[in-house]
Amino acid sequence: MPALIAPHGAKNLKSLLLSGPKLEAARKKAEKMPQLRMTSRETCDLIMMGIGAFTPLDGFMGKRDWKGVCANYKMADGLFWPIPITLSVSREKAKGLRKNSEAALVDDETGELMGSIHIKDMYEPDLEYECKMVFRTIDKAHPGVANVMAQKPVNVGGPVKVFSEGGFPENFKGLYMRPEESRRIFMEKGWETVAALQLRNPMHRSHEYLAKIAIEICDGVFIHQLVGKLKEGDIPAPVRVKAINALTEKYFVPNTYLMGGYPLDMRYAGPREALLHALFRQNFGCTHLIIGRDHAGVGEYYGPFDAHKIFDEIPKNALLIQPLKIDWTFFCRKCDGMASMRTCPHGKDDRILLSGTKLRKMLSDGEPVSAEFSRPEVLTILKEYYDSLEHKVEVKLHKYSEGE
Repeated sequence: MPALIAPHGAKNLKSLLLSGPKLEAARKKAEKMPQLRMTSRETCDLIMMGIGAFTPLDGFMGKRDWKGVCANYKMADGLFWPIPITLSVSREKAKGLRKNSEAALVDDETGELMGSIHIKDMYEPDLEYECKMVFRTIDKAHPGVANVMAQKPVNVGGPVKVFSEGGFPENFKGLYMRPEESRRIFMEKGWETVAALQLRNPMHRSHEYLAKIAIEICDGVFIHQLVGKLKEGDIPAPVRVKAINALTEKYFVPNTYLMGGYPLDMRYAGPREALLHALFRQNFGCTHLIIGRDHAGVGEYYGPFDAHKIFDEIPKNALLIQPLKIDWTFFCRKCDGMASMRTCPHGKDDRILLSGTKLRKMLSDGEPVSAEFSRPEVLTILKEYYDSLEHKVEVKLHKYSEGE
């Protein structure tokens, strides 16, 4: 059996998800505790800790960890970590809490009891400082900045117990996966080198090309899709999953790839988020993370290859997983195929530059999309989705005109 890469900062995965009698006892106890309501991002972070994807974290970060992560990517004990994992409450709620007491953690949207926290620290973070360090901007037009600045003013830190994975296992059956599951499958397949492909958009030809480059040099590729919340305008996860399935079933060799989904909200933190993506893919058993153009970016906040550069700026031993850096890719009419800036000698007029943002705009505007940009099977699914949006708008306008 192959020897898989070790989890981040530990010999074994650290799963905080309870089961059996321990879960029943913890739930019963938590029902009598004060409740802390969690945002979608906080709930997903809790689930990631629960399934071991955030190994070796044992809970939400206290002040020293928060400050060290913001300032120099290090927790108080020296562990490398690129983005704060925090839980916020109002000042009024904080007044009713005591250190070394426990509180129940409840998802604010569903009302589900998700876990509990042993409170070790309470502090008011400098949210502007966090945004400057993590997002490199305090512009509230940046969706990640907007989310952080909307947090409640007091952070609560301490170890957690996790009771539930929310609706993810049921809503994404066959795709949602824990690190222990992906590691077991990699071992069964005999894969020692595995490249993860981060996806929050449907796969266009450029994504397909990146995945196939990885298959050429690794034992397999882990097509790992985010199934948490996205920003407004992004294509919903169920539509994306359907489109990616259609592409891989027809254009990929069987047993060269594995599909997986993970429960995390996008932060759009560009280079810093690329590091977080690498860290938890190491926990899932991957040896490489594909880093293309503008990884985890949004708008014009980051340079196209800032996520490449950041891996050269961190200590060499910070992560075991390695970046698989790939230049800007596109379809070249003269090459008559996919290429990159490193392999194509032709000019920009011959190149069809591909991006998820551009594809979404073309589809939403009803513009024709060429086969060089996206596979026809994918386009059929995406056009159906955008047509359904137009139909909903037409129905809404009709009801408005009828005075309903």
